[in-house]
Amino acid sequence: MLSGGSVVNISSVAAITPLASGSVYCATKAAVDVLTRSLAQELGPRKIRMNSLAPGMTNTERARAGGSDEFRKFGVSRTPLGRIGEPEDIAKAAVFLASEESHWITGESLSLPAASDFS
Repeated sequence: MLSGGSVVNISSVAAITPLASGSVYCATKAAVDVLTRSLAQELGPRKIRMNSLAPGMTNTERARAGGSDEFRKFGVSRTPLGRIGEPEDIAKAAVFLASEESHWITGESLSLPAASDFS
């Protein structure tokens, strides 16, 4: 990235809204967000943009295998759109942040959906 570029890290809404019995996971995801903001400052002069995505509950194999129907229904009830995320939702946001369409965005963590919906 000698002439600039974009990096998109993956965090979690758990970085903002901690989960019971998830202290290590929450702390590491919060560290990703802080690292993203710090590197945005360090690498900005080299025209390298640093951002992160902080998805909430997402319909993945792991989520389907590890979560109960009750937990999934709870996740759906806490989102404004009434559904959990799909991997494609995260991919589209990552493509946007990596593209020139977001050429003035750096040091941000985009929550999917807004983290306040999980409080």
